[in-house]
Amino acid sequence: MPAINDPTNSTAPAAVPFIDLVAQYQNIKGEVRAAVDQVFETQHFILGEEVDQLEAEIADYCDARFAIGCASGTDALVLSLLGLGIGPGDEVITSPFTFFATAGAIHRVGARPKFVDIDPVTYNLDPQQVEDAIDENTKAIMPVHIFGQCADMETLWRLSVRNNIPLIEDACQAIGAEYRGRRAGVLGTVGCFSFFPTKNLGGAGDGGMITTDDAELATRLKRLRVHGDVGGYNHVEVGFNSRLDSLQAAILRVKLRHLEDWSEGRRQNARRYSELFRSMNLLSSIDPPVTAADQRHVFNQYTLRIRGGMRDSVMEYMRREGVGCAVYYPIPLHMQKCFDYLGYSPADFPESSRAADEVLSLPIFSELTDEQLVRVATVLGEAASSATALKFPAGGVAQRNAA
Repeated sequence: MPAINDPTNSTAPAAVPFIDLVAQYQNIKGEVRAAVDQVFETQHFILGEEVDQLEAEIADYCDARFAIGCASGTDALVLSLLGLGIGPGDEVITSPFTFFATAGAIHRVGARPKFVDIDPVTYNLDPQQVEDAIDENTKAIMPVHIFGQCADMETLWRLSVRNNIPLIEDACQAIGAEYRGRRAGVLGTVGCFSFFPTKNLGGAGDGGMITTDDAELATRLKRLRVHGDVGGYNHVEVGFNSRLDSLQAAILRVKLRHLEDWSEGRRQNARRYSELFRSMNLLSSIDPPVTAADQRHVFNQYTLRIRGGMRDSVMEYMRREGVGCAVYYPIPLHMQKCFDYLGYSPADFPESSRAADEVLSLPIFSELTDEQLVRVATVLGEAASSATALKFPAGGVAQRNAA
């Protein structure tokens, strides 16, 4: 008799992947292949008409005056910093609870990341702590719209205007997210997006985009992405190579037509999780994500908290049962070895460290079936009950690394 988890056993529950890009592709396969074939027919692979069209369509989608394609979300951040004249001796306030590229881009232009802690509910920057951190060296604020929900942008914008410093949106996880009716990418001086394949709008490789309403800045960003060339090999400043290729643009143009449906699918899945967690009495063990008032959350990740120091045990149980899950992010940036020179201690940002120990992201892609959603919730409940019964010790990855 086959074991319960034996894939040959037809009665065993099917695995639920953390993300399923194949399922998405099967629904748009014909459109994507036609778009790619058209690029091969023209043999125009770098920038060109496809990129121009994508830039116009992203600008329209975000309600921005300009959009500038580039090679990755990381490059979008670096180009934005360079375009705003930020470099050595400058400080940029940002979050320690985000993907590495946010602070890495600041370091790469020679500036200094200045971390402040997060709001424990939204995981976004705490505006009061941003205000307290601003000094004469602060040359920009870089909020991260983490997991697909915008930061408190009105408060941050007021700080930006009052102190005459630009506001750079790291919207790499948040295309289509809205704050009081306005979309991510037009809530600051400049917005940065990533088209990494697992993003809500993902390409077949790396790609990025910058949005802005500033015509002069847009012109400079377009120049910087091609080595500072204004045409005819006339380089008026030193930029670097960060061009978006036509194949990526063609694929992204196809996917952009479906983005609203996919975003709504993610939001529906999030609502279904909430229903299931309530009906299964899981809210004593977990804290589901909260959508702030007047916001549209697009759930690049569905990230909840596991209480009682049980996160790692719950994650291990779920993975054994074939349910995909992941931790974003297990080590806050102020605890990364490469940022030792900043002089932070593990205790400096307690909410970021606590989040690193407690958060767990569940499958949220729009193609999930209700059967899969029920399976995820059921296994999560089993995992939480098992971890509680076995009394796993408190303390997760971040605390262990701090020891």
